[in-house]
Amino acid sequence: MMQKLRLNLWLGIAGFMLTFMFSARNNLWITSLNRALLAFVIWFLAAFVLRWVFSFIMNPDPGGAHQRSAAPGTDTNEARGNLYDVSTPEEDKELMDLLKPESGKGQEGFKPLDPPKLVSTKDPEELAKAVRSLTEK
Repeated sequence: MMQKLRLNLWLGIAGFMLTFMFSARNNLWITSLNRALLAFVIWFLAAFVLRWVFSFIMNPDPGGAHQRSAAPGTDTNEARGNLYDVSTPEEDKELMDLLKPESGKGQEGFKPLDPPKLVSTKDPEELAKAVRSLTEK
């Protein structure tokens, strides 16, 4: 218990110091001290709340349904969800079906991309004159 209280005190002191340092630049020292004391109280109480939330997440049901053994013939719905099964179903057949080429479904084979060709209708001499005039400038 003393370790938990000591952790809360250190977090409160850290909040006090940070608030006082950043507030002392722009305010009077008494205003900075008041804000730092308020920050100490807020950080101290926030540490209690965070520790409670983390303890609830880590151990949601101490001494609860999952520790009791079910008698034969009783409903075990109470204990559901307390154990985690990490096995996955076999999906080999589905993967093999995806890898097999499907024949007869409108696939005609590979067709390379055939973009339209750009054809110039200008005279090559006019184009050469335009390029020369651009390079002379």
